[in-house]
Amino acid sequence: MNIQNSFIFDESGRTLILRGCNVGSKTPSAPYPAPLTKPETASFVGRPFPLEDAEAHFARLRSWGFTFIRFFITWEAIEHAGPGVYDEEYLAYLRKILLIAEKNGISVYMDPHQDVWSRWTGGDGAPAWTLEKIGVDVTKLDSTGAAITEQWLAEKKEPLPPMLWPTNYNRYAAASMFTLFFGGSAFAPDFRIDGESAQDFLQERYIAAFKHCYRRLKNCAAIAGFGSMNEPHPGFIGYQDLSRLENCMVKLGPMPSPFTAMTAASGYRVEVPIYKTDFLGERVVGVQVYDSALFKEGFSCPWKQAGFWSDEGGTPRLSGKNFAAINGKPVSFANDFLKPFISKFAERIREQSNKAFLFIEGIPMGEQPSWTKEDAPVNAVNAFHWYDGATLFSKSFYPWFTVNIETRKPIFGKKRASTYFTERLRQSVDWTRRKMGDIPCLLGEFGLPFDMNRRKAFKTGDYRVHETALSMYYDAIDANLLNSTIWNYTADNVNAEGDRWNGEDLSIFSENKPRAMHGWLRPYPMATSGTPLHLSWNRKTGFFSYTFKTDSSIEQPTEIFVPADYLRDMPLVMTNAPLESKIDADAQRVYLYNNGFAGEVEVHLQLTPLARLLN
Repeated sequence: MNIQNSFIFDESGRTLILRGCNVGSKTPSAPYPAPLTKPETASFVGRPFPLEDAEAHFARLRSWGFTFIRFFITWEAIEHAGPGVYDEEYLAYLRKILLIAEKNGISVYMDPHQDVWSRWTGGDGAPAWTLEKIGVDVTKLDSTGAAITEQWLAEKKEPLPPMLWPTNYNRYAAASMFTLFFGGSAFAPDFRIDGESAQDFLQERYIAAFKHCYRRLKNCAAIAGFGSMNEPHPGFIGYQDLSRLENCMVKLGPMPSPFTAMTAASGYRVEVPIYKTDFLGERVVGVQVYDSALFKEGFSCPWKQAGFWSDEGGTPRLSGKNFAAINGKPVSFANDFLKPFISKFAERIREQSNKAFLFIEGIPMGEQPSWTKEDAPVNAVNAFHWYDGATLFSKSFYPWFTVNIETRKPIFGKKRASTYFTERLRQSVDWTRRKMGDIPCLLGEFGLPFDMNRRKAFKTGDYRVHETALSMYYDAIDANLLNSTIWNYTADNVNAEGDRWNGEDLSIFSENKPRAMHGWLRPYPMATSGTPLHLSWNRKTGFFSYTFKTDSSIEQPTEIFVPADYLRDMPLVMTNAPLESKIDADAQRVYLYNNGFAGEVEVHLQLTPLARLLN
């Protein structure tokens, strides 16, 4: 594959639309269930599935037309035993998995995945030793309010509120680690780890780990490219008033301000408001008290050391410093901190492969770095994410209702909701064209919770609501001619436990069968002998429409993937041009040959309507 402007092409010059899903694992295979004790003994061998099952999983994905996979791996999986100690057994397993993907015609991009920094701070990603290196006692993260994890709530026999985990971005541990990782040299220049600035230490170990991983995998032909970091976060960077909550996606559970979190981590007694968020809005419903220190003996808060606050006289107070400016100049996390990291990562990874794509991300549904054609990394793809926030956080879906995530205003009516989904994706595509050097786009994550609407579908087996939601999302993707990978495919998902991570249940595959298939299994042009212009699909009527401008020099056919069920009735192929068509039901393809024709082509396929499939 290669890139020219905003399109991705195959070796014959055909324009590709990459479609697939996310595959991987955030938690170890052993010990299982994954505790937060003895982190050095963790093993990810067997994740995302046992080697002996890989053939069946990849063959299944390919049969669904999912030939491009976002394969996510964590820093912890590679380097959990300590700095520079790589898990070679896991990397050998990973190599074997990728060889099986190649055998089944699956391309992948390797995604260095994290959520809220680490398993020890409520998510996944970084090894525990990254926290220990700044002096954190990882056994006290919960008792000090520095993080809330599923494991600690389970120990206290407390339920896990839906979508609690993202709130850890605003708690002390994750926010501090991200700030040190991206901006330690700017905001805590004298804070050192093993003699290096915290930023240099953390970034160098991160890059070295993934560079070693890619070195072990560099001859795997299935790999199309590498990501830089999943959903990077600014931490405290950008905060202007440390006494208040800023840059907060959602308020849920105990939510300290940065200053309160800093003093709590240093052992001061604090009272933290407990929030509840629902359709009625955000409100305080109680108070949580913390009064124990987070740091081991001989260590202290890096932000106290850097002069953001002090406790002279025994009373903590802010100094007036903030994370919003340096020497009076306002900072941009995306351009001043994230962009240099991505450039550094790209340069180092290019030492392993000059041709591989680099998939870059900004803040999810937030600030993105600006690039020009001159300074954008070579072969870069903007792998942005998008979710229907109202459905994701409420775990409910109504076709006639959603919420504009930027304005927080409700949207009523199915047509208006569909238009909003399309326009929201178009904004990201337009930004990429104007501000990122017109590189290609990939919607790296989107999806919905399958346990929504009070898990009703698990009892009835009726996934029509889910199918409607997913169909609306894919309609928006088609309208923008986007490459996409849905979140996610969890091989060991079961209805009772979901994806086995933070109460999430977004897998399109569960209990050894697909879920809501009629929402995401649909026709699309895999490879076009020309330039795509317009794409639409009506699953109810079975009408598929595709417009493209042909390239008469390309001999290979345009390939349209059509699921076998929609070929049940021999489809009609209609074009406004003298293209030769061929249907291969076994391969689930409709082929269109240009035969030297140059011009705009409208292709219409009358496929089997949904109602016929359900009979």
